[in-house]
Amino acid sequence: MNATDQTLPLLTPPTAEPQQFYDFNAAVARLEELYAEATRFLHEKFVETLTKGRPPARVRAYYPEIRLTTTSHAKADSRLSFGHVASPGTYATTVTRPDLFRNYLRQQIRLLVLNHGVPVTIGPSSTPIPIHFAVASNPAVTVPQEGVLDFPLRDVFDVPDLSTTNDDIVNGFGFTNADGSGPLAPFTAQRVDYSLARLSHYTATAAEHFQNYVLFTNYQFYVDEFDAFARRALADPSSGYESYVGPGNVEITDPGGEMPVLPKLPQMPAYHLKRHKGAGVTLVNIGVGPSNAKTATDHIAVLRPHAWMMVGHCAGLRHSQSLGDFVLAHAYLREDHVLDDDLPVWVPIPALAEIQIALQEAVAEVTKLQGYELKRIMRTGTVATIDNRNWELRDQSGPVQRLSQSRAIALDMESATIAANGFRFRVPYGTLLCVSDKPLHGELKLPGMATEFYKTQVGRHLEIGIRAMERLREMPLERIHSRKLRSFEETAFL
Repeated sequence: MNATDQTLPLLTPPTAEPQQFYDFNAAVARLEELYAEATRFLHEKFVETLTKGRPPARVRAYYPEIRLTTTSHAKADSRLSFGHVASPGTYATTVTRPDLFRNYLRQQIRLLVLNHGVPVTIGPSSTPIPIHFAVASNPAVTVPQEGVLDFPLRDVFDVPDLSTTNDDIVNGFGFTNADGSGPLAPFTAQRVDYSLARLSHYTATAAEHFQNYVLFTNYQFYVDEFDAFARRALADPSSGYESYVGPGNVEITDPGGEMPVLPKLPQMPAYHLKRHKGAGVTLVNIGVGPSNAKTATDHIAVLRPHAWMMVGHCAGLRHSQSLGDFVLAHAYLREDHVLDDDLPVWVPIPALAEIQIALQEAVAEVTKLQGYELKRIMRTGTVATIDNRNWELRDQSGPVQRLSQSRAIALDMESATIAANGFRFRVPYGTLLCVSDKPLHGELKLPGMATEFYKTQVGRHLEIGIRAMERLREMPLERIHSRKLRSFEETAFL
């Protein structure tokens, strides 16, 4: 609380009493009511302020929260990696955009009530909603920059507080809420709101369009292939896909529909082949480098996708590999450095069986090769990720020795970052790469190097990633979400 808080009276919506719910549908409906009331109040007062001037009171509304108290040590279903708390106590989380997260919240609350036999309590929290986030979904309203108004905006409205917008919960830094309760979900409402705003900025698509199965790539070629696949899917009534969305939130349902290209593409454009309840596939072209890979996954993680995978190009490190061969990562050598402060390099990043099987079966399906014959075009092994694209120009004795000792078979700049952030954020992850050059053997990435085999394989690569996601879609989420991703004391919410 600052000096302004102490001297100005406080203008808030009518106080709502907390209510208990066993019914997960009713609980989520109440969350939506509370959030709508709070943001409507802030929006109205903000428009009043812009038109009539500074109000005589400080304006504030609060995020809704979910709270659970359990006194039992009863053991939950040990097969589940989520949906229960580890020990008796009180747990709480603030919630934003319950309309966007409706299906997720219903699932998590249902499991919580089922596993513990106690109700959840829904009511207003003590965390103010920043005005920037309250009006973010209304394109007709823009929060003015500091200095435009004749008074400081923060003297009247709450603004984002970066001191409390962090990843302490997912990083396992012993986070507790201000009232001493434990965290119920991996992200606070303000952390989610921050990422929703960043997603719109970086991808030029709204969070509502993101699907539960996310592919990352590092080449425009894959975007072209995704566009062609999406249009074929829309032309097939049996595919189950309903629409296709590109940057600028342009949505088409006609396979021949026009997808205008923005005059200036965002840093990481996203494309969404949508299906009922978010069961479609999203492709994000993150470009080159671990920094972009971290940025994209940092923000997409708050959407709680069911899985994400990297499908991109890599350098093949073995003489037996050919351009166009596939690499299925089962381990990662991390020299990207962008996650060193969040996830130390000594933390192993395990391969997830469900993802690995889905990818291998998709390769077999698309290439028509089975069993031992798959080894002709695909290797499993360690993928090294490095932060220096021109590592070949340095003294090679160090890098090459490490690559050899780690048994690495491929090198890129994104895969280990995406896998490590999947591990950190408890999002199932995988990697299938395509060999585009062999620097240790003089086959550099130069014009004219691509063979017909390479061109054909790259054309299949994106389809393999989509087919793998479709296989995962047929599995219950409880099976996809590996217990390998959970630590000793986890949040109940996935």
